Parts: sequence; structure tokens; C-alpha cells
Amino acid sequence: MNRNHYDFAVVGGGIVGLATAWTLVQSGESSLVLLEKEARLAEHQTGHNSGVIHSGLYYRPGSLKARNCTSGREQLYAFCREQGVPHEACGKLVVATREEELPRLDELQRRGMENGLVGIRRLAATELHDFEPCVAGVGGLHVPQTGIVDFVRVAETLAALIRRGGADIRTGWNLRHVKDQGDSWQLRGPAGEVRCRFLINCAGLFSDRVARLCGLAPEVRILPFRGEYYRLRPQAARRVRHLIYPVPDPAMPFLGVHLTRMSDGRVEAGPNAVLALKREGYRRTSFSLGDVCEMLAYPGFWRMARRFWRVGANEYRRSLSRRLFLADLQRLVPTLCLEDLAEPGAGVRAQAVGVTGELIDDFRIVSAPRMVHVLNAPSPAATASLAIGAAIVERVRAVDA
Repeated sequence: MNRNHYDFAVVGGGIVGLATAWTLVQSGESSLVLLEKEARLAEHQTGHNSGVIHSGLYYRPGSLKARNCTSGREQLYAFCREQGVPHEACGKLVVATREEELPRLDELQRRGMENGLVGIRRLAATELHDFEPCVAGVGGLHVPQTGIVDFVRVAETLAALIRRGGADIRTGWNLRHVKDQGDSWQLRGPAGEVRCRFLINCAGLFSDRVARLCGLAPEVRILPFRGEYYRLRPQAARRVRHLIYPVPDPAMPFLGVHLTRMSDGRVEAGPNAVLALKREGYRRTSFSLGDVCEMLAYPGFWRMARRFWRVGANEYRRSLSRRLFLADLQRLVPTLCLEDLAEPGAGVRAQAVGVTGELIDDFRIVSAPRMVHVLNAPSPAATASLAIGAAIVERVRAVDA
């Protein structure tokens, strides 16, 4: 085989790209290359993931998120068991801290049951301590299907299976140019040239740019939102048995500041959600003039800003103040104090925004001749990655027929 000519090229070495490539390999395709611009796989959203295996509680029944999270969760648990990837179905507690949140808790329970979750337990205020002795609230839900895993380990396992299946993975391969050759795509970058018959775009934070390189005019633009968190010191981490979440704001695609027990035993507190000034802006000082100019030139940015400026201002205030960050955490666990917050960190979420300023909540996958583009795959994409990979391959077969 000419190792610069392939049937399939997957752009993006995060967990969605890896799951898609593995699904193709499983179906008998070995003329395949996965291209990742970083020196390592899973460097960005996958590598900065909180490690939560989501249950499917939050998502609108019938949506792509709901369908793919529900099936993908079980596929992921099975994959981890078969491949020996450490994981745990530890369960999650969603806590209402105010009386006015109880109707939203009812709606979450209804959604979860409609999405096929079993064993969801509604908790009165007096029952919360049976699960989390340090939690304060007026009611809650216990969701047993939620779990934890190291998604980098999952990604590394997928990569090993892909290579074992005869496909190629190239890191340090930054796509700069795409040219339509009629029956193939010519992909070029500083690392060389590759040709493929079919292109699959799973580029995450750069998925809209890859789509434009391919000649498409996507109706969304990726805006980066930095999620900042703290790790709890060990003595505070011991107070957290499960994952502890607030009741989310239904107008926002973010879940609010929460407490997440990690697969290595540590506990993360956060994240918030602030607009980043660079697509890979993991620090407050991260800045890209090109990224900012592109953002400011997009009409959807200004419409989003007009709609959510108050929410954004509150997120920035919390970003700059440990005390405000702590105050939100204390709504869930009042015994936490400033000394419990250590080791700050951050991840960046690729959030698709429409031209009218709406934050695109559902997954968005677009087909075109000899191409499939994943233009929005935020949380729970890691949980749903195996199901998303299968859905992408179905689209490939339909477009390629």
C-alpha cells in the first residue's frame, strides 16, 4: 500500500476521532490514516476532560446527545471491561439548594427516565446525607449510571487497537491546505502531503476551520470557553464520595460548578465557563490576535454577547475571585474553605455558536460529498464517543454509496 494514499483520513486525534477510526478498522477498513497536529494524541479536550462517564440525565429526549450518550455510555463501560481500562460506576448526586430548583429536579428525573435510566432515586433533604454526609440541600437525585474513567487511557487503548488493525496514526501533522482532486482529497501541511478518498473532520476546537479549508461554509463558528477548576486538598477530598452537581440552568449548555471524584482518587472542584481569547487558551493570559479578530468579526459572537453578557460577567468575576468560586461550592458542601482549594487547572471547550448568537446545545454532524464534519461535539462527547464514531461511519457509508 502507498502510505501517502488512503481510502480514509480522519483529522483530529481526540477521543471522537480515535473512536471513529477504530470503528472503521473494526468494519474491515485498514487503508486509513488519522492526522493529529500535536505531538501526542488526546492533547486538548480529551486530555483535559474531567473523566466523567455521563449517564444521559440532562439531555432532551430524542436529541443526538440523549441517544448517543445512552448507548455510548454502555458501549464505553463494555469497552473498558474488555480492554482492562480502570473505571468505576460510582454514581452522581444532583442537589437542589433552593426550593425554586425542585421543579427543575423533577424535569431532570423525567428526562432521565425517558432516556432509559433506571434506578434514579429522588431524595428528600434528610436523605442526602445517606450518600454525602457533608452536602447541604433541599432535595436531590441519585443517578447510579454515572461513572469515572481516565479518558486519556481510553484514547491510548483505541490508538493501540487502530495501529494493530493496520491503520496509520500520524502526530505532529498540522493540516494547512485541502484541495479537491475530483476523486480524492489532497491534504497538505508542514509535515508533508497525504491523499485520501474520503475525509472525516473530528478536529474539535478547529473543526469549523477544517470545514472551511474543505470549501464548506459552516453555519456555526467555534468559540473557545475555558473551564477553570481547583483540585481539593486530600483532607477535603475525603469528604466527597460521589460526583456532586448542582441543578443546572436550562438556558445554558454548561452544568455549573460541581465536585468530581477522579479515577485516581483526587477531586476536582469546578469548572466555571469563561470566554477564552485563544482557541487553546488554558491560561488567563493566553491570547491570539488572529483568534480574537476572527471572533469579533463573527456576527454570532456579538448576538451571543448581548444575550448572555450578565452570565459572562458573573463567570469572569468568579474566575478572578477564589472567594466567589468557593461560595458556589459551599452551596453544595458548606464545610469547604479557601485552604481546601489547591492546584488550579483548566480545560477549553469547543462551543459552536450560530449566526443568531445561540449556543448550539446538541451534537452537530454535517455530511458533504466525500466528507463528514463533526462541527459540535461538547460534553458528553467523550462518554458518547463510541456511539458517535458508529454514527459517523453510518454517514460515511451513506455519502460514499
